Amino acid sequence: MQTNVKPLGTLHNIRNFARDFSSLGEEYIFARVEPGDLSPDEVGSPWCFDGVAFIMMLNASGSVTINLDTFEVPSYSVMVIAPDTSVSLHCDDIADMEAYMLFISKQFLQSVNIDPNAIGHHSYNPDTSPILKVSPTDTDLLRRYLSLLRDNADMPVESPYRMSIARNLIANLIYILFELDRQRHTDYECDDKTPRSRRVNYVNDFLRLVRQHHREQRSVSYYADRLFITPKYLSLIIKETTGYSAAHWISRHVILEAKNMLRFSGKNIQQIAYELNFPNQSSFGKYFKHCTGMSPSEFQHS
Repeated sequence: MQTNVKPLGTLHNIRNFARDFSSLGEEYIFARVEPGDLSPDEVGSPWCFDGVAFIMMLNASGSVTINLDTFEVPSYSVMVIAPDTSVSLHCDDIADMEAYMLFISKQFLQSVNIDPNAIGHHSYNPDTSPILKVSPTDTDLLRRYLSLLRDNADMPVESPYRMSIARNLIANLIYILFELDRQRHTDYECDDKTPRSRRVNYVNDFLRLVRQHHREQRSVSYYADRLFITPKYLSLIIKETTGYSAAHWISRHVILEAKNMLRFSGKNIQQIAYELNFPNQSSFGKYFKHCTGMSPSEFQHS
């Protein structure tokens, strides 16, 4: 990561990006960048944020450097920036730059109810860009959701529904991005005349099996046996192809399932431990705390 990166840290520092912004406490902040809001130095300076950043470019184009990789950013495109990532955005015509930016804290994102089966539902393809080109229709749809998030942030502070509305709006926004990304991958595979490598097929099959069986199976060897390869080879190709270990992908699905059940199912911790195939509540609690840093009960009441 670049050493001169300017950390945005908390949501308070995002206000420098635009004159038009709305925030829901420390949960998220919405900013609309209009022509003339930013100088070339402000746009080109590297920055990082400890939450998730969603940026939708409108009429301007340029490039973005994410960590050490640089990608072209066409007009009317979307990018989602992972936490603690070095980002440097370069705009071809800064005077005309117009964009929507949504910065979401990690803590708030953990409270959003997302179906684990929806994560990574499309085939994994390591060759496509993280920048998603969107059509005028898709742009209008995303813009409406962002505007609703802005309006929700401006609701009276005493409203008991603001947080629930925000969670549902962001969940819907995430599902829309999943669908747009699925369509992008489908188009890519239809256009690709070369057969996919066996390694990518293994990755896709592994992720599909994890989506299907993470409630019952958490062992890398189980998935390796289903794919007729050794656990060592499976771990190697998953790490080299996706950047994360096979164990990470398994625990990611298990923990997200557990969080959704703890937050929304109404079941107690013992029942959830049983449904996720843990031998007892204690072993589930140790697994959950190892992955998240907090106990199931602490998360449930956070």
